[in-house]
Amino acid sequence: MDISIEKAKGVLESGLNEAKELLKDTGKVDELLKKAEVKLKDVPVAGSVLADVPTMIAMVKGYITKSYTEVSIKVIATMVAAFIYVVKKQDLINDDVAVVGYLDDIAILAAAFMLCEPELKAFVEWRDGKAAEAKEPEKEA
Repeated sequence: MDISIEKAKGVLESGLNEAKELLKDTGKVDELLKKAEVKLKDVPVAGSVLADVPTMIAMVKGYITKSYTEVSIKVIATMVAAFIYVVKKQDLINDDVAVVGYLDDIAILAAAFMLCEPELKAFVEWRDGKAAEAKEPEKEA
């Protein structure tokens, strides 16, 4: 069982076309994100890799709802390709294999995060800025 970042990147690259096609239907993307969230609840704790998944999901949701569009389609498609992989049943390692069954899912998510990290950081800054704006009391004119 050889799970490397390079192999994970290859899986993501091979899923880009399917992801780009899926991005044309916001309902299907939302359904995929919900399935990914459900599946990831079953994955044992995997440190910071899984901690970043909600941010990735929020960024894709922001993109499909048009509230956050300052990102390339390739970045969004890379994250969607990772979620497609996680949700599909065609794993490199079967999820039923004790302990190691989720390693491929984690590797794919880690690769997607690494490929998209600068854009994810920009999204977090934007989101935090919007939250701070919402908390500021309105100034009187």
